Amino acid sequence: MKLIYITLALAACAVMAQAQSFDGSKVGKGLRFMPKDSSFSIQWNTRFQNLYEGKYNIESEEWNDKFLIRRFRLKFKGYAFDPKLEYKIELAISNRDQKNSSPEDGSNIVLDAVVKYKFHKNWQLWVGQTKLPGNRERVISSKDLQFVDRSNLNSKFTIDRGKGLQLRHEYSAGSMVLREIVAITMGDGRNDIDANSGGYNYTARGEILPFGKFTNKGDYFGSDLAREASPKLSIGVTYDYNQDASNSGGQIGKALDTNSTVANIVIDAMFKMNGFSFMGEYVDKWVKSGDATSGLNSSGDQQAFYTGNALNLQAGYLFKNNYEVAGRFTSTSPENTVKALGDDFDNNRYSIGFSKYISGHTVKVQSTISYVDYETIADSKDEYQFLMQMEIGF
Repeated sequence: MKLIYITLALAACAVMAQAQSFDGSKVGKGLRFMPKDSSFSIQWNTRFQNLYEGKYNIESEEWNDKFLIRRFRLKFKGYAFDPKLEYKIELAISNRDQKNSSPEDGSNIVLDAVVKYKFHKNWQLWVGQTKLPGNRERVISSKDLQFVDRSNLNSKFTIDRGKGLQLRHEYSAGSMVLREIVAITMGDGRNDIDANSGGYNYTARGEILPFGKFTNKGDYFGSDLAREASPKLSIGVTYDYNQDASNSGGQIGKALDTNSTVANIVIDAMFKMNGFSFMGEYVDKWVKSGDATSGLNSSGDQQAFYTGNALNLQAGYLFKNNYEVAGRFTSTSPENTVKALGDDFDNNRYSIGFSKYISGHTVKVQSTISYVDYETIADSKDEYQFLMQMEIGF
């Protein structure tokens, strides 16, 4: 890890030394450099999130809390040799970011390492590891969320990241905008270095923006920080087919000793106008007929492929002083196979969020208060949750 920090520092110093121009910067735009021959460009962003989390179990009357570095990210982007050939690199540094409890668990540092080639007007080919074109909430950056963190729909059913190819196209018909994305990836998620144990993962997504584009790509950040002067709406549909997946969540989750084909369909929408924002998502995930619905994980325990459906609805209003109040309802319903093995239960989550945007999403303070209602005949797990988070970046 120390070697990584030293390498990054030396690379940054080399760029600064060779740069003909420092483009200047402001909060959220990073540090930007370009050599005098314009052969490449680089923008460097850093951010971190400090999170306090408290949970109160209603039945046991127990209070548990913790304070942690929720995320710590380094991001680099720009172009190489030709402005049509862009790149993006994003690294996750904190243990929580990597889902590791200790440094001995191993590194999972690389989030994105992708090249984006604009080979024709409105056409792009992406090559490498990055987010798949899945549910909108997942594609929205973790720094641009309306609440402290993403909903339970995303944590249970997202298709997350993948390694492979993505072909993207955008088309305008009058004021209406249409987007199409197809992806072929390995199906085993990010950073896996073993040979592909199953088939490939196929993803297709279509979007329609009937009233034209959002200001500053506002269909992919939470809250109406752009204060859209006219209605803006985006509706998207994704279908994902992960052939012979070996992880319990398809691209994510624990590795199992069996392979099953997992399919996933998502319908989502984003609407914004005059400080008001609404986002809704529905997802349905299932194991294709004839395939195993569970297998053994690395501990030798029987674990299900996580399937079922979920709904997430959230809306908020941003006041002119950049304070926002938002509400969210999330319902997740895992299939009976999942519940029978005790991997999870139906639950409904009711949340209220309060945010203060100091400098957009780059410097902000957010809090979320939630009531979680678990629908199970076992001991009650119903609880209240309180999250408070500060984000700092440049």
